[in-house]
Amino acid sequence: MPKILVFGKTGQLASCLAMCGNEFPNAELVFVGRDECDLEDVHQIAPLIDRVQPDVVVNAAAYTAVDLAEEQADVAFKVNRDAVRAMAEALAKRSVPLIHVSTDYVFDGQASKPYTEQDPVSPLGVYGESKYAGEVAVREANEKHLIIRTSWVFSQFGKNFVKTMLNLMEQRDEIRVVNDQTGCPTSAHDLAWAIIKLSGLVVAKDFDQFSTYHLSSGQSQTWFEFANRIQKVASHVWGDDWKGKDCRITPVPSSEYPTVAKRPGYSVMSSQRFVGSFGIQLPTVEESLSAVIENLRREKSDA
Repeated sequence: MPKILVFGKTGQLASCLAMCGNEFPNAELVFVGRDECDLEDVHQIAPLIDRVQPDVVVNAAAYTAVDLAEEQADVAFKVNRDAVRAMAEALAKRSVPLIHVSTDYVFDGQASKPYTEQDPVSPLGVYGESKYAGEVAVREANEKHLIIRTSWVFSQFGKNFVKTMLNLMEQRDEIRVVNDQTGCPTSAHDLAWAIIKLSGLVVAKDFDQFSTYHLSSGQSQTWFEFANRIQKVASHVWGDDWKGKDCRITPVPSSEYPTVAKRPGYSVMSSQRFVGSFGIQLPTVEESLSAVIENLRREKSDA
């Protein structure tokens, strides 16, 4: 297994990459956070790559504040486009492959069937625009790249929908959840595991599948449906004593929760090309949810 440099240290994906690293004892993962390399300063990137001398780089860092990006477009583009270009260019000079993580927000959500890698992009806001600009930069700068688009990421780490719902279910008699946005919830742990597997493949001299791929769970659902699934799994994991099991979940339209940045109404992506190319299939949402909620339960009991 290779020496993997990961840009990102405290986010969901980086945290899960660190967790998964234990399952790949032959892989050496080096994590770089903002203290070691501020991605708003592109001049820090190439010297850091020279110091680490990686076999492959995973970019798990991004500006992800979707609404705030509308006000901070300059920062979003610095991190999601300019830093990514600097990364890709520096790695191209050293013939090192880059695995770059992107998003379903590159699409406008007008589709009625799962998006494929061939479908045209049309971001609705600054966040999606900056992420797509990062994709373009990677493709232009380094032919040795894998761009992995994913969606609705959840884990036991950081802030995410699963943790928010669990907390609200424990605190309230009723929660209201939008039922007109559809996507594919994806476990950051499953994504991390797949990326480490890919890192072992891309360093081979005969690897010829550099391209853009979609990778998310194959189970599309609305946020409302996902909230119900979270409650069901949590009730099973935590049992009858869990306070959130009786919380009523009410479906509402997105108009009830207006946001600064518009969200795609339908962002289901097909992972068929990824599975066909690499033979890696993500577990079901229930399996992944159970693992995350079990880990959260364990954390609570240890606290």
